[in-house]
Amino acid sequence: MRGPFVRLEPHVDSCGDVRELEELVARLRTEDPQRLLAADLFSGAGGLSLGLEQAGLRVVLGVDHDPEATETHRHHFAGLTVDDDLADQSKVDEIAGLIRSLRLDVVVGGPPCQPFSRAGRSKIRHRVRLGLAEPHDRRRDLWESFLAIVRQAGPGCVLMENVPDMALDREMFIFRTIVHTLEELGYTVEARLVETSRYGVPQSRQRLVIAAMRAPMRFRWPDDTGRRVTVWNAIGDLPEVDGGWRPAGGAAGWSEYSPVHQTTFQRDMRTGVPAAEAGRVYDHITRPVRPDDLQAFELMDERTLYSDLPDNVKRYRDDIFDDKYKRLGENDLSRTITAHIAKDGYWYIHPRQSRTLTIREAARLQTFPDHVRFAGPPSAAFRQIGNAVPPRLGEHLGQALVRSMTVPVASRPTTIELAGRLKAWFDSQGAAGLPLPWLAATTRWQVVVGEILFGRVAADRIRLLWPLFARWQDPAATIEAEADFLRASGWIGREHRAEQLLDAADWLTKNPDALDAPDPTGKIPHVTASVLDLAVLTVPSVDIDASPEPVLVGRGVLRLAARHDGSDVDHRNRMSDGRLAVARLIGGPGTAREAHLALVALASSMCRPNAPRCTECPLTTTCQRSTGAGTGAEAPMTSSSTGRTGA
Repeated sequence: MRGPFVRLEPHVDSCGDVRELEELVARLRTEDPQRLLAADLFSGAGGLSLGLEQAGLRVVLGVDHDPEATETHRHHFAGLTVDDDLADQSKVDEIAGLIRSLRLDVVVGGPPCQPFSRAGRSKIRHRVRLGLAEPHDRRRDLWESFLAIVRQAGPGCVLMENVPDMALDREMFIFRTIVHTLEELGYTVEARLVETSRYGVPQSRQRLVIAAMRAPMRFRWPDDTGRRVTVWNAIGDLPEVDGGWRPAGGAAGWSEYSPVHQTTFQRDMRTGVPAAEAGRVYDHITRPVRPDDLQAFELMDERTLYSDLPDNVKRYRDDIFDDKYKRLGENDLSRTITAHIAKDGYWYIHPRQSRTLTIREAARLQTFPDHVRFAGPPSAAFRQIGNAVPPRLGEHLGQALVRSMTVPVASRPTTIELAGRLKAWFDSQGAAGLPLPWLAATTRWQVVVGEILFGRVAADRIRLLWPLFARWQDPAATIEAEADFLRASGWIGREHRAEQLLDAADWLTKNPDALDAPDPTGKIPHVTASVLDLAVLTVPSVDIDASPEPVLVGRGVLRLAARHDGSDVDHRNRMSDGRLAVARLIGGPGTAREAHLALVALASSMCRPNAPRCTECPLTTTCQRSTGAGTGAEAPMTSSSTGRTGA
């Protein structure tokens, strides 16, 4: 997108070097010794920094590796803003040393988290398990850099914000490792998937927030604002403009601003605009509109899919791009503003005008006030807006952080403690003591047989018959003993399942690597993905660093997690909030496999749907149900309140 190139001067209290920063910090501490001073890593344009300052903190250090974003941050915030690559170990050490020497109270950030290949996850697991020191020349994954800075600097409070996908992959390994590491460093850790619209952000935008505070302090989540801001509440006061319109004056140009009336949100967005500029709005520019796009836009309302449009106005395949164009609904939330808006604006068509959003409208939907400008060309402004943390989310998190430092709360067991209890219980049982003895199997085939053949069989019959079936350790042995296998299966009325297992065994003898690979792939007849995941979890491959640790949310595990936390994750948002709840029980490196298998065993025996045997459970002293705490005074405030059910 062509347009004016915005250049921004540094803040009046911007620091040019460390010495000036030290002087600024000393002055701020003298002026207000109680004010929290913060560093914002991966600060971008400063959405989180702005929110924290609105909450009363002062951000005195910003770090990012984007020249336009650092110019934007340096313009709006006092202190030192640097363009550093935190994948570089030397920069990690330098920034950590600076934060430590300045004794900054808070470290925040949203490290970019790219998708991880199987090989990449394997390397991470290997380093974490062995506690290897990181070589100084290694290019870090940026979430590791964030943790390394926290480890070296030792701030009192930590806030990490990221996309939900960082935590909701099959293994949740990165999320579990972050929580484990922070707890080992002496922090109490809270984590939630937060729907930002609950804090007055006018878009559907879910974020993962991890908050850590030095024990015994514990982060208390902010309350819902109770106000839902729609698209038109947010941008309806901005003047109409045509696609491609540019004001005279280039970057200094502006549109006239004289609204008939303003919503509360719109008045808030004008706070901070200098009195001399009260009749102006800057950066209210957008892309030109092609004639065929204009025709398409005019045929659309907020319910129209791209595939609904007439063929003569389509430029893309509608079987692939059924939502290529999206007109925003004025009485609804916006779809999530992402950095993709820098490439095209088709996902963000104005609710009333036949054009895509302007820079200022996108900034409004991210809750950036109108006085905030963005360095660089329009595409850079859109990218910075899309990558930002909504300032309103940052403000509510900052306010909650300040309250958490002054209001005492009851202590809670750490993930490390809970996972340790589960592992100790599992290790004490042995195969003979487990209600599902194949959880102590030596081969994955044994797990497959146990799951498929013995589902819903009484525990005493499992205990009696399992030693017989356990002898057939692999598919070939099972086929060789076909007659005995079928006869024994008949004793529990499972001849049909036995025949299915023999079919799977025959297939596996022809595909010998399918089941025992580090991360099995392929369609094994009659073996579901959940059974395969349990087999992988129970019997890791010889190359344990290449063997995944899938997080299971079936087999009653969600019921147990919900009872323990006093939540409803077994009914709502099972694949998001539910997975987080399970991850907080199984922990990180060293305990996760056994703790997870303990959950499966406990869910099938003690934590039953009816008449649970709570007093025998290793988690009885912390379980909300068994202690009579019910749903608890501080049940998770997550996306479950939206009423949407998980997959």
